[in-house]
Amino acid sequence: MGKLLNYSNFGINFTLLFCLHALIKQLLMEFSMFMKLSAVCETKFHYQDKIPPSDYVVNIASNMQFYPVKDWLTRSSLPSKFSPSVIQMVLDQLSPDNVRIFWESKRFEGLTDKVEPWYGTAYSTEKITGSVIKEWVLSASDENMHLPAPNKFIPTDLSLKIVQEKAKFPVLLRRSTYSALWYKPDTLFSTPKAYVKINFNCPYAGNSPEAEVLTDIFTQLLMDYLNEYAYYAQVAGLYYSINHTDDGFLVTLLGYNHKLRILLETIVQKIATFEVKTDRFSVIKEMVTKEYQNFKYQQPYQQAMYYCSLILQDQTWPWIERLDVLPALQVEDLAKFVPAMLSRTFLEFYIAGNIESQEAESTVEHIEDVLFNCSKPLCKPLFSSQHLSNRVVKLESGMNYFYPSECLNPEEENSSLVHYIQVGRDDFKLNVKLQLFALVAKQPTFHQLRSVEQLGYITVLTQRNDCGIRGLQFIIQSTVKSPGNIEQRVEAFLKMFETKLHEMTIDEFKSNVNALIDMKLEKHKNLREESAFFWREINDGTLRFDRKDYEVEALRQLTLQELIGFFNEYVKVGAPRKKTLSVRVHGNRHSSEYKAQASEPHLAKIDNIFTFRRSQSLYGSFKGLSGQLLFGATMAY
Repeated sequence: MGKLLNYSNFGINFTLLFCLHALIKQLLMEFSMFMKLSAVCETKFHYQDKIPPSDYVVNIASNMQFYPVKDWLTRSSLPSKFSPSVIQMVLDQLSPDNVRIFWESKRFEGLTDKVEPWYGTAYSTEKITGSVIKEWVLSASDENMHLPAPNKFIPTDLSLKIVQEKAKFPVLLRRSTYSALWYKPDTLFSTPKAYVKINFNCPYAGNSPEAEVLTDIFTQLLMDYLNEYAYYAQVAGLYYSINHTDDGFLVTLLGYNHKLRILLETIVQKIATFEVKTDRFSVIKEMVTKEYQNFKYQQPYQQAMYYCSLILQDQTWPWIERLDVLPALQVEDLAKFVPAMLSRTFLEFYIAGNIESQEAESTVEHIEDVLFNCSKPLCKPLFSSQHLSNRVVKLESGMNYFYPSECLNPEEENSSLVHYIQVGRDDFKLNVKLQLFALVAKQPTFHQLRSVEQLGYITVLTQRNDCGIRGLQFIIQSTVKSPGNIEQRVEAFLKMFETKLHEMTIDEFKSNVNALIDMKLEKHKNLREESAFFWREINDGTLRFDRKDYEVEALRQLTLQELIGFFNEYVKVGAPRKKTLSVRVHGNRHSSEYKAQASEPHLAKIDNIFTFRRSQSLYGSFKGLSGQLLFGATMAY
């Protein structure tokens, strides 16, 4: 075949590649660089977090294929020794004459002449001429390239702080009109690491679809601006994220505590001095647009879960409205919005790990000074009325609601059902009954609805927790049954399971109780896992850091009759206090059912999500005086 590739379209990339190749040769032959690399690897190896045993086994088994027995644990993590001759041998093989390029593009469709036998992928091969390679090598100039600067984030102090107070749970260490600081010293893991979360509660961040989109673009731009700077931090074992939340945005940092504050203060300074760069705004806006557009290509069960959340969670905006306002948003809109968004802010901190309480407080005070106490403060405290929180729709007892929808992707054959059973507010005794029922019913659900009836590959019974409001949900995706038929099968299963529950022996009951207790008594494996648990309590406002202890005690006192009573009251088909919400997403195989769908005698149809939401009562928020502040005060030093 004739020449297929036009290298001029991307030759500059290979010019830079060969320039980088020359720098790598220089870099790898320097002993000082080897020592820096060794220091990073040694630190990472000796202070790595515990991982699930299954992952650990896979890692070691992989090493067994390549290394002798004595090196199974270390060789993939630690450099062995500095050997210039071996390095030179490898570098000699990294020659432009040995380059092999894989180029994938839609422009080659219909121009290829080979097909690989396993997946039927069309491809072609073509030899790169020596003259082309020579041209790339000769044009490679290193005047704009350099070796990495010294990494200031590499930790040198790995000592462990002496903890005076052996606090088992987080304490509300400090509270002002600007912020609240939850603090938890490391008493379990003995690693020189810290975990920091800062929730920026900004009421103006989500008061309209435009505000939601602009906050989304703002957080992604922040991450984009920090990429180059934070790369060195990530190499040295520091990780961060900035995420859009329902009430503002969340900054998270994790890693070695010695240099973590440098990264944290840089992030806060970027927020305080934020400017919109026109070129990067265009890139991020396009990315956000694609994210919203791709929503319609999510699987039907994901769309059903989204609609369920949209119905239940007050003050949330639908994705279609955000997509609708996005094209009109410009650089000037974001430049005006960010100062307005931050003008009223409350910061909620969680600082844990190898950090002393005085250092945690000084970190918060520094951030308050940057944002609130400078000559021209960017932020002001929230008014009392602005301390808003997410609230959840309280479904009426004895009511069965359903919301029908067509799948957004007309090519999608699958349909899906989310059958949600709302139980109630966070309560230890109620929680353990719900959890035990979910455990007992999980395997029979899978066996009956997937293995026996073969409704669909995705068949799940799981718990649901919306800001402390607990419930159960069946999630099923199917091509063979419509959502209405799937719901009938779920109810038939519950009728069948009622018999099995009544036939359960005391020994079977105790075995399941003990299994659930064992799950709850399992210790957190690392600081990240522990912090995620405590942060969920803080973010929801429930603040039951001692949850596991109380729920284990409630389980030990639970009887089989109480479990059956829970089923009869909340789950049983036709139970007077049962509250259900079914979201039905119809694929193209079941579009006729959607078009013919009307109100059913025992079901209340939701025609408009927002009209329904406005007509319903809401559960009270846990972030109130009787919850968060009182419990927090009792836990403070």
